[in-house]
Amino acid sequence: MTNSDQTTWAAASGSGQPVKAAREDEGGDGGSKFDTGTITRTKPKTQKPNLYRVLLLNDDYTPMEFVVLVLQDVFNKTREEATRIMYSVHQKGVGECGVYPYEVAETKVTRVMDTARKNQHPLQCVMEKQ
Repeated sequence: MTNSDQTTWAAASGSGQPVKAAREDEGGDGGSKFDTGTITRTKPKTQKPNLYRVLLLNDDYTPMEFVVLVLQDVFNKTREEATRIMYSVHQKGVGECGVYPYEVAETKVTRVMDTARKNQHPLQCVMEKQ
């Protein structure tokens, strides 16, 4: 590579300032000229994950106390919060347990369903995009 093909880069100080680039070309008269340009750094944009509501559905067979225990165990709710959600499920047919990113919501739904099946209860838990 000859001197005329080399590119010289000015280092940025890390402050988000543009980086200047200079290339030295030898002119036909033995002199040199500089072509300068500005290189801008783009910051990567991170997206917030989609959130999902985890919902318990009412049925006529699962005991209320079991629902409260599941809410305490899987969703780390206090007894008072779990009771409030349980009554919402009982009276309205559905109760929101929490809002989570997809993987967390999916894990919680699976834990609720597994616990209900192990205890022979038909409790249903679903997730829906918020």
